[in-house]
Amino acid sequence: MAIHDEEGHPLPPGKAGEIVKQSPTVMKGYYKNPEATAKALKNGWLYTGDLGYLDDDGYLYFVDRVKDMVRRGDENISSEEVERVLNSHPAVAESAVIAVPDEIRGEEVKAYIVLKPPATPEIVPAEEIWNFCKIHLAAFKVPRYIEYRAELPKTPSSKVQKNILRDESKKPRSQVFDHSRK
Repeated sequence: MAIHDEEGHPLPPGKAGEIVKQSPTVMKGYYKNPEATAKALKNGWLYTGDLGYLDDDGYLYFVDRVKDMVRRGDENISSEEVERVLNSHPAVAESAVIAVPDEIRGEEVKAYIVLKPPATPEIVPAEEIWNFCKIHLAAFKVPRYIEYRAELPKTPSSKVQKNILRDESKKPRSQVFDHSRK
């Protein structure tokens, strides 16, 4: 197992990159999908699609999925880190963070939030969420957009379907709060 950068070079301990592995039991490829196989298997390594880092003792720390990272300017933002902060707010039941396109920075952080009853967006306005995030996150990680939801789309195993949220984010919504306009 190793951690590689975007060009496939090994990274030193403490630096986050894609988790890769080699083994005699690693798959030979995706069935009838040479394009996906070429993307996942490079130079004898299986690129897992997971981001993480190794510490000095060789312990692996998971950071996020590659497709869930937000690339805002020169910064990579872990959606899981932002969700962990959002979910620690006493009025938040759960959250999901995705990247949305931005003309200046490439991507911006958008948070979908489900509040704990009896909380409502009127009781817990977006400004309260932003102020909470500013205390617990670096400024560039604070979600620019917040959308309240009654529930998040989930798989039968209760995993949030971020692909659905990404598709929905392409459509304009009236109840999206934009931090840059407050």
